[in-house]
Amino acid sequence: MDRKFLGFLVGSLVALGSLSCLTTIWAKGEKSAANNGWRLLDPITYENLTIFPVVSSREMDTSPFLTLDEGLASGQVLITEQGAEILRRSRDSRPAPQYDTSASVNQLVLVNHSKRPLLLLAGELVSGGKQDRIIAKDRIIAPGAAPLPLDVFCVEHGRWSSGSQFSESKTIVHPSVRENAAVLQEQTRVWDAVHNGSNVSAAESLPAAAAPRINGRNLADAVNSSAPTESYAKLYESRAVGVSIEGFVEEVQKRFDRATSDLKGEHVVGVVVAYGGEVAWSDIFASRELFDHYWAKLLRSYAVEALARPQLRERASMNDAREFLSRLNGRERIESEPNVYRWREVTAGSLVEIELDALQPQPMTVHRLMIHRTS
Repeated sequence: MDRKFLGFLVGSLVALGSLSCLTTIWAKGEKSAANNGWRLLDPITYENLTIFPVVSSREMDTSPFLTLDEGLASGQVLITEQGAEILRRSRDSRPAPQYDTSASVNQLVLVNHSKRPLLLLAGELVSGGKQDRIIAKDRIIAPGAAPLPLDVFCVEHGRWSSGSQFSESKTIVHPSVRENAAVLQEQTRVWDAVHNGSNVSAAESLPAAAAPRINGRNLADAVNSSAPTESYAKLYESRAVGVSIEGFVEEVQKRFDRATSDLKGEHVVGVVVAYGGEVAWSDIFASRELFDHYWAKLLRSYAVEALARPQLRERASMNDAREFLSRLNGRERIESEPNVYRWREVTAGSLVEIELDALQPQPMTVHRLMIHRTS
C-alpha cells in the first residue's frame, strides 16, 4: 500500500474517532527539532550524571490538566483494587458499575471525579492497596468518566495484604524501572530492575572506583534491614543502600538552578539525561508549569539511576543530546481514545520515542519521552 495513502487513511480514522485500539504503521521522522521550538542549554554535570536543560520560548496552556498527585491528595481521583466498591459522583448521580472480579496484580480501578482531564505518566507510583504499584503507560483520563481498568505494575514484591485504596507517593521510579514498564511491559523485568538497581550491568573489568554505588548487594541489605516487603520507596530511602540519594539530588539541583536562573524569554520545559558518555533519557513537557510539577520527583529518579550505573566519568556531547530532540524513523504504534488522547510509540533500533497528545481542550503533545533502551 502507498505510504501517503496509508497516512491519509490513519489520519482519517483518528479524526473520525474510530481508532481506539493499537495500530502498527511506519512513521516518517523529522531530522530537526526546530519546529518544536526547543533549544538545549549547556550541560550540567555531577559525577556520572549529565543533564541538558531543554528550553522553549513557546508554551502551551496546560492549566486544565489535573496531575495524579493533585487528584489523589484532593480526593478528586480514586484508585482502588479490583473488586472494591466504588461510587461515581456523576451529574446524574447514577451509581457506577460494580466490579465483581478479584484483585489483580496488574490492574486497578480508577475514577476521575474531577471536572478536569487527568494526566498519568508511566512510572508514577501509588501507595497502598495490597501492593504498591506504578502506572504502566502515559494516559489521559476524561473528566467524569465511569470507573475504568488501569494497567499497572507491582513494585512491592512480597506483600499482598488487606487494603483497597491508594494514595499519592510523590514518587516516580527510576529510568530502568520505567523502561521495563513503558516499553517491555513485563512484570518480572520491572521487579528485576527494582531489585538490581539498573538494567545496565557493571563490566567485571571496571576499576573498583567505577563500580555502581547502588547495587544488588546494597539492595539486598536494604530488604533485610528496612524493606522486608521489598517496597520501592523503602528500598531507596534506606540507609542500607550505602549512599545518600538526597545529597546527590541537592547538589544537582543547586547546579541546575544556577544554570537556568537567568533565562530571558525562554522557559525550561524538559531535560535530556546522560550517564557517563551515553545519552539515555529525556522527558519534555508542553509547558513550564507541567515540568515544574514533575521536576523534583524526576530529578530524584535520575539520581537513583546514576548511582545504580557504573561511575564512569566520560561526558556526552551536545550533538549526542541534540539527537534526542529529533523525531525517529521507525515502527509506530498508536492508541487513541476519541476526543481524549492519542498515545504514540516509535521504535528505531535501541531508541524508543513515546508521545502523549491531548485532543481536548486543545490539541497538544503533553509529554514526550525518548529512551535509549538498555534491556
